[in-house]
Amino acid sequence: MTPSPSDQTLLDQEQVRREKLARLRAAGIDPYPPRVQRTHTIAQVLHQYQAGTLDDDATVALTGRLIARRVMGKLSFGHIEDGTGRIQIMVRRDVLGPERYNQFFKKDLDLGDIIGVQGTMTVTKTGEITCLVHDITLLAKALKPLPDKWHGLSDPELRQRQRYLDLLANPQVRERFRVRARIVRALRDYLDSEGFLEVETPILQPIYGGAAAEPFITYHNYLHQRLYLRISFELYLKRLLVGGYDKVYEIGRDFRNEGISRKHNPEFTQLEFYEAYTDYVGVMNRTEEMVAYVVKEVTGGYTITWQGHEIDFTPPWPRIPLRQAILEASGIDYDQYPDAESLRQAMRARGIDAPSDASRGKLIDKLLSHFVEPTLIQPTFLIDYPLDISPLAKRKPGTKDVVERFEGFVAGMELCNAFTELNDPLDQLERFLEQGRALEAGDKEATPVDMDYINALSYGMPPAGGFGMGIDRFAMILADQDNIREVILFPHLRPETRDEPPTSPS
Repeated sequence: MTPSPSDQTLLDQEQVRREKLARLRAAGIDPYPPRVQRTHTIAQVLHQYQAGTLDDDATVALTGRLIARRVMGKLSFGHIEDGTGRIQIMVRRDVLGPERYNQFFKKDLDLGDIIGVQGTMTVTKTGEITCLVHDITLLAKALKPLPDKWHGLSDPELRQRQRYLDLLANPQVRERFRVRARIVRALRDYLDSEGFLEVETPILQPIYGGAAAEPFITYHNYLHQRLYLRISFELYLKRLLVGGYDKVYEIGRDFRNEGISRKHNPEFTQLEFYEAYTDYVGVMNRTEEMVAYVVKEVTGGYTITWQGHEIDFTPPWPRIPLRQAILEASGIDYDQYPDAESLRQAMRARGIDAPSDASRGKLIDKLLSHFVEPTLIQPTFLIDYPLDISPLAKRKPGTKDVVERFEGFVAGMELCNAFTELNDPLDQLERFLEQGRALEAGDKEATPVDMDYINALSYGMPPAGGFGMGIDRFAMILADQDNIREVILFPHLRPETRDEPPTSPS
């Protein structure tokens, strides 16, 4: 395939850089030395110099990527950038020496190269804090040019496929992932301060469960055993309640073999916590408190802007029965249709797609996702869900097929899911068996029977409330993004097609 003019330009630039690499090596210079001296980060040296705690004649050693350069005869300027900031460097021919000045700054260095500089601090006539360079060391020669500094890297798929370039070219993306890190840290701070114990449970599981999802399947060669990547932490965390811990949580990866959308990635980060001697009302109260705490810690207040919407996380949040929300949004009162077929016909009569193989609970969930969920921009709890899509939740007293479950919605999408935990082992076994029959009938999202979990419940699990929240969606909201790929460093993408294999560096 003949390269386009822009591709050919890039290939030509790479060839020039390789020629420079060969010239440096021929001169006895290692373009990838094994170690480097650094006395300060860029942020540290700027802070100390501004505060007057760094002497003017003190020698500093800085490192960073060369991101700008202005060659001006015997005097040149540039900017280097590390993970903490950027600083101007000034290179004088009479200070560095003619040979090193010509070889490094004029001839063999390129934008994107990572360098070390030693020098003293000064302020230029324009008032910019600058390092006057006494020596330069090449630390890593960049064989490919950086994205155009004026246009950046804007193609969404290229940005996500080559995240390293996205981070280099777009400082706001680097900040987005700092926001995400602060979210996780604040969640841990809150839960730790409330007496929860952070634990780790298996990622490879012989029986998956805890959610309605199709798993990824793998195989253990030594044990000759089929295993599943977990879809939830739930059943293992609740075993710990049986074991005597009253408050436990885990932050980690879940894996669900399902479609990809702006709200879904097959691999995602989840927070789950389980608390003994509370119920879904207590968990709702804790959710409001925890989420509001994190929002304030990360953003400085309880109100944020997401995609043009002002969202206020101040507790309390509205608590609306699911039945009421769907009736008001769709005109369908699902309590009037006690089986899947009658509800399906009612939906079709209103022009709503209702699959012939969907259970009544899944039809209700479809009404929720189509009519209600997109309207819930402000934090809102929907409460009291159908039993047949909540096999691990306790029945609401006085009802036959309603459970004490809530989902929290923000920004038009589900943020969290929780319920009063079912701790009756016989009831749980019957529900597992019903789910097992659905699994055998072809429902790939049904929960298999986990007899060890039933065994654990048989020793007595205290009354408890449980909670799960997707960290990625929380990050979407606080980082003002409408696509989950924008808050996952390396999202799953379709395989990239290539006309020919890439060449290896020489």
